[in-house]
Order: sequence, then C-alpha cells, then structure tokens
Amino acid sequence: MEPRIAVLRIEGTNCEDETVKALKAAGAFAEAVHLKQFYSDMIKESEKRKITDYTGIVIPGGFSAGDYVRAGAIFSARMKSVLKRDLEEFINNDFPILGICNGFQVLVELGALPGFEDKLSEKPEIVLAINNSNRFECRMSYLRHENRGKCMFTKGLDNRVVVYPVAHAEGKVVFPKGMEGIYIDRLVENDQIVFRYVDENGDYAGYPWNPNGSIYNIAGICNAKGNVLGLMPHPERVMHEWSYLDCEWSPEGHGDGWIIFKNMVDYIEKL
Repeated sequence: MEPRIAVLRIEGTNCEDETVKALKAAGAFAEAVHLKQFYSDMIKESEKRKITDYTGIVIPGGFSAGDYVRAGAIFSARMKSVLKRDLEEFINNDFPILGICNGFQVLVELGALPGFEDKLSEKPEIVLAINNSNRFECRMSYLRHENRGKCMFTKGLDNRVVVYPVAHAEGKVVFPKGMEGIYIDRLVENDQIVFRYVDENGDYAGYPWNPNGSIYNIAGICNAKGNVLGLMPHPERVMHEWSYLDCEWSPEGHGDGWIIFKNMVDYIEKL
C-alpha cells in the first residue's frame, strides 16, 4: 500500500513543515493538511480532502489554538465533532496515527490514548498536565525504549536509549487520582509503554532528566493495537546524525528520530 500521510494542522501548530520533511525523507508522500480541508464548505474543491485519501496521520507539535482550555483540547474537540467515526474506522483498519508533543496531547484529549478499547473514549482517561517546574522545558532528553514489540513505530529499537529533544510546558502524564497503580499495571501488561525518561547513564531519574514530572517517567505510550503512538519528545528534530553528537548505533548517518518515520512507512507498505 502506498504511504500517503496527512500531517494535520490548525492555527497554532508549528512543527508541520519539519514533520512533512521527515516523512518524505523516510519515503512517504506527505502533506500538511488543515483540519478544515476535511469538512468546510469554504474550501475550494481542489483542496478538499478525506481521511480515506491517506494511509497514515501525524498530529505535529506546536500550540494548537493557543493551548487554551488545556493543551490539545480545542484541536481534539474539533476533530471529534466532525471526524469521530472516520477516526475510529481508520484506527480499527490498522492504519497508523502518530502524535508528537502537542499531537500527543491531542490524542489524549481525543480519547485515542491510552486506547484500551476499539473506540475513542467519551472523555480523556489520562491528562498531560503542567510541568512540575511550572515552566516551558526545552532540551535534549534521554529515552529508554520499553516496548516489547507491540508498537509498530519502534520496531528494531530493542530497548535502546535514544536522544530526542523536548519542548513543552504541559507534558506530565497524570492518571486518575487513586488509580495510578491500576493504570500503570494495565499499560505494562498490555505492552503499551513505549518510552520512559532516563539519565545519561540509562537509569530512571527525576528532574531534569524527567523534564515534566511524568508518573513512572512515561514519555510515550501506544494504544492496545500498537498503531497509535503519542510521545512528548520530538523525533522529527533529530533525523540526521549531525542533529547532535551521540547516535553511534543509527545506520547510514541517520539520527535517532529516523526509525520512527521509517517504521511508519514500512508498516504502511506491508498493509
């Protein structure tokens, strides 16, 4: 199947261009698509789009709708109001969806993550809250790949430590009060935890290594099917080895972020 990937945007998203470039570098046809192109009567016919035009979706980083109400809340509400059934069908048909930073926040607000069921939850089951530092955190971060094989985006990482930059003010994973252990156990049992923050030695650690205070050092999770991934760090910003110094394992001069997009493309081609 041809990898045709839509990078969704609305006012306030600001990482769509580098995300499109990352996908193209990995071998996909990719374009930035405004959400209104899926439903607005004000869009020219030549610019209208349908979800069925694509075999993958990426929700990029930024500050969609100014992050008013909560980060990702307005973007997700607009998506859910016009595309809920289409998105559920897209996921259930095994097509991949990737949410990066603000995109992770959108997927959580949308009810696509943690994605224990085969449909979008009616209300968010987890929250990406304000960082413990109460400020915007922007730096390289070390992540240990934790997934045992379910997540299609991270095949071949094999529990390596990768280096991706973070740039967010609301990235702390929070579960319902009093149910934290239940959620963590379920995510671990389902093989849904994909990345956890670690220090430069690969050990789990607190601030500044965990930049937001996220419970269990969670940096990224996938749904129960493994075809929806949300993560706070930015793999699209480290596509090349010259993006930073330490990526000795990465093949052919690629940076640590390359494998996320290459796996997405390869996965679609095999559908």
